[in-house]
Amino acid sequence: MIFKSKIKWAALVGLLLSLASLVTHLLLARSSTTDLVQYKTGILTIFNWRPVVENEEFVPRAKNQTSHYRKLWGPVKSLQSLQPFANPRSNNYPAASWHNNGFIFVKLQGGFQEIRTSICDVVAVARLLNATLVIPELQETTSTKRISLKFKSFGYLYNEEQFIAALINDVLIVKSLPKRFKTARKNNELPVFSPAYSASTDFYLREVLPSLKKTKAVGLLISGGGCLQPILPPKLAEYQRLRCRVAFHALRFRQEIWELGTRIVKRLQASGRPYLIFHPGLVKDALAYHGCAELFQDVHTEMIQHRRLWMIKHGIIQGDLSVDSEVQRHNGSCPLMPEEVGILLRALGYPPDTIIYVSGGEVFGGQRVLIPLRAMFNNLVDRTSLCTDKELSVMYGPEEPLILPSPPPPHSDNEKLRLATWQNAGPRPRPLAPPAARPKYPHEIEGWWGWVAEADKEPEPTPLDFRMRAHKLLWEALDYIVSVEADAFFPGFNRDGNGRPDFASLVMGHRIYESASLKTYRPDRKVIVKLFDDIRDHLYKPNHTWLVSVREHLNNSTHESGLIQMSLNAKPLSFLSHPLPECACRTSKIDEISAFNLSYIKDSLGRLLYGGEDLCPEWMNRGIMSSGEKEKDEDDDSEDTEVNSGQVKDNINGNSSEETGGKSEDNQPMVQDEEMDVDD
Repeated sequence: MIFKSKIKWAALVGLLLSLASLVTHLLLARSSTTDLVQYKTGILTIFNWRPVVENEEFVPRAKNQTSHYRKLWGPVKSLQSLQPFANPRSNNYPAASWHNNGFIFVKLQGGFQEIRTSICDVVAVARLLNATLVIPELQETTSTKRISLKFKSFGYLYNEEQFIAALINDVLIVKSLPKRFKTARKNNELPVFSPAYSASTDFYLREVLPSLKKTKAVGLLISGGGCLQPILPPKLAEYQRLRCRVAFHALRFRQEIWELGTRIVKRLQASGRPYLIFHPGLVKDALAYHGCAELFQDVHTEMIQHRRLWMIKHGIIQGDLSVDSEVQRHNGSCPLMPEEVGILLRALGYPPDTIIYVSGGEVFGGQRVLIPLRAMFNNLVDRTSLCTDKELSVMYGPEEPLILPSPPPPHSDNEKLRLATWQNAGPRPRPLAPPAARPKYPHEIEGWWGWVAEADKEPEPTPLDFRMRAHKLLWEALDYIVSVEADAFFPGFNRDGNGRPDFASLVMGHRIYESASLKTYRPDRKVIVKLFDDIRDHLYKPNHTWLVSVREHLNNSTHESGLIQMSLNAKPLSFLSHPLPECACRTSKIDEISAFNLSYIKDSLGRLLYGGEDLCPEWMNRGIMSSGEKEKDEDDDSEDTEVNSGQVKDNINGNSSEETGGKSEDNQPMVQDEEMDVDD
């Protein structure tokens, strides 16, 4: 009995010693890990395969909690002095009158950005010619496209009543032509003009105005975007402000679109976190126009080449079919791939749980192109994941079901019939000749790209394709609402299938007008491609110096240098992509404006690129200054609280600062590498 009790005591002592040894090893491992984390020198792990927990508890973070947070989501302070101001400023700007030169009716062709730009231009043209404007007709939304009969052409996308009321002092707008002109139009008795892209004011004054005075009604057929030159002479600055009033005040989406778009924004903001918009710009026409086919593989490259051949035959492209996509990419003529954008966002410090909304409709190449970006950011969403089919059907309106042509029936496999045919056949040579080739039936062609192997040209659009084009206008309208309200915006590309500013450029211009201080990245793709070439062998483990270069370039693109570059590249092609300085004013708080802002920079034409805005009126100044002082006091209080509260983690959802690429001030390593800190 005594012997057994000694064994029990020995076992108990051994168990206690093992437990003490385990605790000691855990403490040593924890302390050594901390030392290793402190010694790391700016190596960022791009991929993070952390799973998303759907019901993960989240505590919203105050916007002024950390400096790193403000760098990612906070406003650009140097641009806070810019305010939207598109009101007429000239005393010699009379209201519109019914005693004018006649009526102008317009038919618009193109996508979302072409329609929006053209509407702003035709309003300015109507004011220039002192004419009454008939509400434009949208070719993509006519009744022949099998869309809902509940909405008229213009009313399918925009609110007609708002459009007329908002411009009542600028241009007289009616819903239809008078009866006598309707009859003349049906009989082709009225002159119709097709102005070229970016036509000058002289064209309208010399060519269109005489016909308007003679017949009292003329038509404009506009395809491919703007019909008026983007940059007007300084004496026509009021027409530039009229364009802004049309784009940012008169053009309101109809109620169903606006309600669904607002609902999507609220769902994105429901967690209390900010969200970022990524516009890929991967459209087949744009890729074909700029010769970027080799960015893709297999059948997608062949489809882009098919489209480029079609553009060459129709005179859209003056060049060769075969283009070196690598050269185009280094020239900045090709879009950034989603994988590259994901690496850039991670390098900036955006955590893996950042909410990213993919805008701009369908991405060419499908969801597989977004797989690397989805691997880096768990919360990658789009329009389809934030609204239901029922909500979309309410926006579409009641539509009649399409009667699609039924495919021909397959050949009969009757065994008796084939045997009888064989027996009744006459003498024939041996061996038998191969059977004649038959066309493949639709159900035998694999995938939506099956036509590539069957024909040298794309198939003719079906009734379903026409309806989808009209629906695409509504999808892009939803994305437009969500993009303008976003906390940050990152474009992968900003050119369309004609080499002109696209959807992303319109969004950036609207964000400049509404709030220039919003975080809007304007990356120079030439610089970005060169940076990627420098780390091609270590793409997912970039070094510290590379991180510094990327952050410096992208952060500078949100400031004055980005605006100047935008003015040089985009404004000569589309005024709405950069409505400065005509449609903005500057507050009198000059103490917050850097010396760089005050040094006016001019281009070869002598126009101001940045800094030429007028001072805001006194009534606007008072309201802005009072709100600005209140925000400044709140910022000071939050900074004091931050200093007293100690170290705060840099990630929104509690990730380590090493994951986001940032470092806290209270945990600086004692031993520094030769490289400088990223945030210095």
